[in-house]
Amino acid sequence: MSQSEIQKNKNGEAFVRTPDACFENLPDFPYAPSYVEIDGWRMHYVDEGPSDAPVALLLHGQPDWSYLYRKMIPGLVAAGYRVIAQDMIGMGRSDKPLNIHLHTVEQHAAWLDTFIRTLGLKDVTLFCQDWGGMIGLLEVAEHPEHFKAVLAANGVLMRMPDPVFKITMGLNRDEYPTDENSTRRTFADFLDDNRQHIKEDMSDFFEAWMKFALIAPDFLPSQNLTVDAGVKLSPGEIAAYDAPFPALVYKTAIRALPSMASLIDEERHLAAWDKIGTFEKPFLTIFGDFDVIIGHKRLQDKLINHIPGAKGQPHDRIPAGHFIQDSAGEEMTKRLIAFMQSHG
Repeated sequence: MSQSEIQKNKNGEAFVRTPDACFENLPDFPYAPSYVEIDGWRMHYVDEGPSDAPVALLLHGQPDWSYLYRKMIPGLVAAGYRVIAQDMIGMGRSDKPLNIHLHTVEQHAAWLDTFIRTLGLKDVTLFCQDWGGMIGLLEVAEHPEHFKAVLAANGVLMRMPDPVFKITMGLNRDEYPTDENSTRRTFADFLDDNRQHIKEDMSDFFEAWMKFALIAPDFLPSQNLTVDAGVKLSPGEIAAYDAPFPALVYKTAIRALPSMASLIDEERHLAAWDKIGTFEKPFLTIFGDFDVIIGHKRLQDKLINHIPGAKGQPHDRIPAGHFIQDSAGEEMTKRLIAFMQSHG
């Protein structure tokens, strides 16, 4: 990596920006990029459909980007909605800070809030999954005025009120540099070492995942997608998921995101659980039955039983895994359209 490719934003913070050439000819993703400056960073988002139509805001998680929504965007636009799918800072076509310590749930929630305010979005229907759920639902708890309704698909809060995972808190990421000499280099290697931890309580699995993501030299998003239940990717789709991360220097966020679970503000997240317990607008959950990470029925039931707006909604569990937008994208599109139509 040449030094000239490392840039500084207006705040003097170092970052890299994935070359546009990496995003040419992505399968089923013909969308023109849109950008907005957030806290000195350029954030990318897809913005399709009529500008004055009701808004569906789609939030991705780890280690993917807005490409995850390629199966959902066309149907939502055809149904008459404005569809916005952002890339988190550090992911997709958004700027990628080199400071790994910027990546916390609270910081991403602040960036999300600024994004919503900067675009002037009102009466948003939120669709959120994975870290998009943990970040998005924190925003719902703290700023419910932005939202008209929420569909959480394999998405939970960090505290409910108990931790989702019982893991080491306060992990020091500096103690886990990328190990270029490691013999365990990919997500497949990680699974080989940790299959014994795939059980009802995924705490040990997640503890190992936080640390492995930080040190693995050859980790790429497609490695997670291709082993998920029901996901079948072509070579072109595999390349598209990996496109934002052509070299190690671009991977700071995908290395850091799992360990955000270890670095949360406990008081704030417990308060968020209390606050979302007063959310009376429509709140629907659709979880993948094969998602062993955060798809457990007990987590889904906690949301349903705690949030007033969840009462009477057609909650469901469907035969899908963690990346439900990919393995069941058409079905999730139908469910989201029906949900949006049901609340006007």
